[in-house]
Amino acid sequence: MTARQGSAWEIFRVFLRLGLTSFGGPIAHLGYFRAELVERRKWLDDREYADLVALCQFLPGPASSQVGFGIGLYRGRYLGALAAFLAFTLPSAILMLAFAFGASLFAGPVGEGLLAGLKIVAVAIIAQAVLGMAKSLAPDKQRAAIAAVAAIAASLFAGSAGQLIAIVLGAIAGYLFCREDAVSNSTNLHFPVGRRTGMVCLVLFLLLLLGLPALAAVTGSGTLALFEAFSRAGSLVFGGGHVILPLLQAGVVAPGWVTGQEFLTGYGAAQAVPGPLFTFAAFLGAVSTVGPGGIGGAVIALVAIFLPGFLLLVGVLPFWNTLRTRPWAQALMRGANAAVVGILAAALYDPVFSTAIVGPAEFCLALVAFVLLVSWKLPPWIVVLVGAAGGVFLALVPVF
Repeated sequence: MTARQGSAWEIFRVFLRLGLTSFGGPIAHLGYFRAELVERRKWLDDREYADLVALCQFLPGPASSQVGFGIGLYRGRYLGALAAFLAFTLPSAILMLAFAFGASLFAGPVGEGLLAGLKIVAVAIIAQAVLGMAKSLAPDKQRAAIAAVAAIAASLFAGSAGQLIAIVLGAIAGYLFCREDAVSNSTNLHFPVGRRTGMVCLVLFLLLLLGLPALAAVTGSGTLALFEAFSRAGSLVFGGGHVILPLLQAGVVAPGWVTGQEFLTGYGAAQAVPGPLFTFAAFLGAVSTVGPGGIGGAVIALVAIFLPGFLLLVGVLPFWNTLRTRPWAQALMRGANAAVVGILAAALYDPVFSTAIVGPAEFCLALVAFVLLVSWKLPPWIVVLVGAAGGVFLALVPVF
């Protein structure tokens, strides 16, 4: 399946809507992406999408943003990748910057109900993604078993470590048990990245990771120190999302650039906005006492935290294009893709379902959202509005 090339403006419009409506964290974002880009627009199919998700789960960086960047690259080359990143990131980054300047967001029962409703919608979105991906990526007993084992591994080993273990085990199982018809099931997802470009990006990634700390120390520049702290966090985190918080806390709270209270306040606000949690960096950069602060600090922190993951993704892609055509690599990916289904299933239970569904009323709202998505086939952004309104209603008029 070869995607028709799209314009940067088309990609920007689609990802801007996703950036305005994708609540619930990185796993939920993958569900939103699948609903909009795989099911509705058919820019790529489930196997191609799962290949990209599995690769991004292997790499450090913001996984959902890397997937969006990769889809933009595939659809519209480098301008498309930039358009996808900016559109998906700007809404939450602007809201976090506004919060840093004192704009009070989501306060009181209405705001709390709105946030609760958005979490409930995330349950329906991820449930739909698990159901749809299981049909195409785990259709036989071997891959269904791999998905189940992956879900168990991801549940027993919390955080990104569990996800990596699940994908590695899935890939090994795929190599052992899913080698039949590997060639006939190959996909044609080709990224427009040459080997020389890939090598340059890998070198830049290593320079940021290894050379920037020394440069910041030698120059004594607060701006470089700020860039290095956020770049280090973006380089070392696997899976993205909430896993970044300990690294950010060590980078800005421990040296005294941001107070612990400011950190927790900003983190709370980050739960109420759509888009990637990594835009929490905009708030931290704006309030940091090191660096320019304000808008300048926010821009520096945002660029620094996202750049390493994108460099690494572009650096790996040209070699990935070659490897994935080999029969043994296809077998590995069949197992890894099935493991992705299991990881989504585990995330559907914890933390998504366990934190969002706290009573029968919340369960009923999630069920309504699921039916609207699966049976009525409404666009996710409409279901987000329904869920948000339902959450506010439940907060103001408790029914159970």
